[in-house]
Amino acid sequence: MSTPDAMDQNSEAVGQALEVEPVLEPKEMDRYECSTCGYVYEPIKGDDRRQIAAGVAFEDLPADWKCPVCGAPKKRFQNIGAVGAPSGFKENLKYGLGVNSLTPGQKNILIFGSLALAFLFFLSLYGLQ
Repeated sequence: MSTPDAMDQNSEAVGQALEVEPVLEPKEMDRYECSTCGYVYEPIKGDDRRQIAAGVAFEDLPADWKCPVCGAPKKRFQNIGAVGAPSGFKENLKYGLGVNSLTPGQKNILIFGSLALAFLFFLSLYGLQ
């Protein structure tokens, strides 16, 4: 029969085992853009010039890694988010009429689709005569 102290220790051990960080897929990893030349480091591709394998996160790159295009140091890169992620600050995505949570591609479809529809309505005014 288990004592209450033994159960508490077991539940703590199970709780600690569940706190393992989830492994991110390369698609979910953030991309980083060089502020000097515009090169984008994508973890899904890696860096062939510096022998960095695909799937290596930007944070895991060596400290002496430099931009393969212009040679800028790692500190000159800015986080631009994951591929297909909504643009903007993560804390602002819940505001607005749902538009803030759209990806850039979805926003383009919404904007240009609305313009095309407005143009069709404008052309339909000629049919009223």
